[in-house]
Amino acid sequence: MGDGRLTLTTVDTGRVPPLLALAALVVTFLVTRGITRMIRAGRGPFRNVSPGGMHIHHVVPGVVLMVIGGFGAIFVEGGVVAESVAAVVFGVGTGLVLDEFALIVHLHDVYWSEQGRASVEVTVLTVVVVGMVLIGSSPFDMDDRGGPQEQGVLLWAVNIVVGTLIAVVAFAKGKFRMGVLGVVIPLVGAVSAIRLARPRSPWAHRFYASRPHKLARATRRAARHDARWSGLRTRFENAIAGAPSRPRQQDRDGDGGGDQDGGRDGDGPPPPPA
Repeated sequence: MGDGRLTLTTVDTGRVPPLLALAALVVTFLVTRGITRMIRAGRGPFRNVSPGGMHIHHVVPGVVLMVIGGFGAIFVEGGVVAESVAAVVFGVGTGLVLDEFALIVHLHDVYWSEQGRASVEVTVLTVVVVGMVLIGSSPFDMDDRGGPQEQGVLLWAVNIVVGTLIAVVAFAKGKFRMGVLGVVIPLVGAVSAIRLARPRSPWAHRFYASRPHKLARATRRAARHDARWSGLRTRFENAIAGAPSRPRQQDRDGDGGGDQDGGRDGDGPPPPPA
């Protein structure tokens, strides 16, 4: 601006669709959780969708929207505007699907149970990883010039293999969150892969069974870690997604209160609010 003229920075339009998809995912997840918490508490105009007595989980329209948005992004030829529309549709669908990720894993309704916390954790991890990629981090520490032509085939292959092995070891040691973050921050994955495994992990079962002293160390370390962080993580998850139900309450809760005949649809006394 030394000559008195305003200089505008060129906007990288290539980042607009993924940014909109991420924003749509976050907004959809938060709005969906807000609606289901209102259904659970018996407040507001919302009710479970149960045509013919069969409860339709919102993962169903989520999958439909993901298919439409995903194929739309592949075949669309309308520039950044059309790509952005497809990205928003995909982001909304992804938010609905991830909000019921635990349902997909367990193959039954665990929305308001302890197992349902998996949906919140996976959604948060997805947002963090995608957000970090958008601000410049790359999987396995590879930048925009990280292809085999620029790096050399050998170095490129070594990066992929080492990064994958680190993530696999972290997962085997029962450190799912750190393993996922390690994909975009290799140092995090490396530290998780080097340190002791969780006591109930596949790694501990395979390598610590004949080494009781190491299993004891892993158990003590896991206990200290959980005592330090579990309470904070639980409060955070409860704040954004609602607290899990007590066992006797689960059959009364909304969207997910049962696959076919359980969900709360407005009749009967409401359970305590989340």
